[in-house]
Amino acid sequence: MKATEGMFDESVVYITKQGTQVRTDGGRIVVWDVDGDGDKLVSYPTEQLDTINVFGGVNFSTPFVARANEHGIVLNYFTQHGKYRGSFVPEKNTIAEVRRAQYALSSDDELAIACAMIAAKIRNGRTLLGRKGVHGTDLLKDLGVRAENATNKDELRGTEGEAAERYFSRLDETLADGWTFEKRTKRPPEDHINSLLSLTYVMMKNEVLSGLRQYNLDPFLGVLHADRHGKPSLALDLQEEFRTSFCDAFVTRLVNRGTITHDDFNRDNRLRDEAFKTYLSKFDNYMKEEFTHPYFDYSVSRRKAIRQQVILLRKAIVGELDDYHALTFTR
Repeated sequence: MKATEGMFDESVVYITKQGTQVRTDGGRIVVWDVDGDGDKLVSYPTEQLDTINVFGGVNFSTPFVARANEHGIVLNYFTQHGKYRGSFVPEKNTIAEVRRAQYALSSDDELAIACAMIAAKIRNGRTLLGRKGVHGTDLLKDLGVRAENATNKDELRGTEGEAAERYFSRLDETLADGWTFEKRTKRPPEDHINSLLSLTYVMMKNEVLSGLRQYNLDPFLGVLHADRHGKPSLALDLQEEFRTSFCDAFVTRLVNRGTITHDDFNRDNRLRDEAFKTYLSKFDNYMKEEFTHPYFDYSVSRRKAIRQQVILLRKAIVGELDDYHALTFTR
């Protein structure tokens, strides 16, 4: 199996090879090439996994699904090109006390958490621009302060929208020659940069979803995003503080280093198959990279940092912390 077809890092696996089946064998999770030569491609110790992401035509055996439920392994389904389809969530990933505390949050408690997340997003955006040599972003600093002190959710959403417009108007200045960014577009993204941004936001949402489920928070009950059937509002809320600092930074790295070029896209702005595998490999490596955590002051991978934010969020929700501490980079 190629590295991009079965990557193992800590607790998350990506399976992209079409025509494979995931089974259980003793104490291990095994991937078989059932539509190919029938060989065993790769195996993982069951107790080390908490998330399996599958893309396109990948099947699971019934005994494996039972084992996944028993061990609390979340299964996330994507199309072959990375569009999220849904998840299998084990029964064990529910703790009533945590859910009760989450459902009992007051409007003021929700607003305080949401303000911290959006203020972090705005400050992280300004930090990313600064690291790329973009100056004249003092307005983003002011908007971050305004977000932190918003008195209601509509005011916070308005501030976030104004900050996003200002931030994206300067993103073009972070890109290497040959790449341009005019404005944020989605459904569908109208150019290659927007396509990469949308794909990376989906991947990050999935990382956050897995973390929320692992620590027994309801991902569909948000603190800022509006409730809507099938919309993981809390995952979208928590994702905000990672959008610029992790997602946008990853996309600019991909294109500025020439890892992804314009030739890697189809006419519909989606990545070609081989480029998509390269993207997944780079994304997984990126999530494994370590940095000095600005709050804890020790080295941690991006993937672990997300799980830490989930833990901090849970502590704030159940009252073990007075406030939620968002992940904020100031330089």
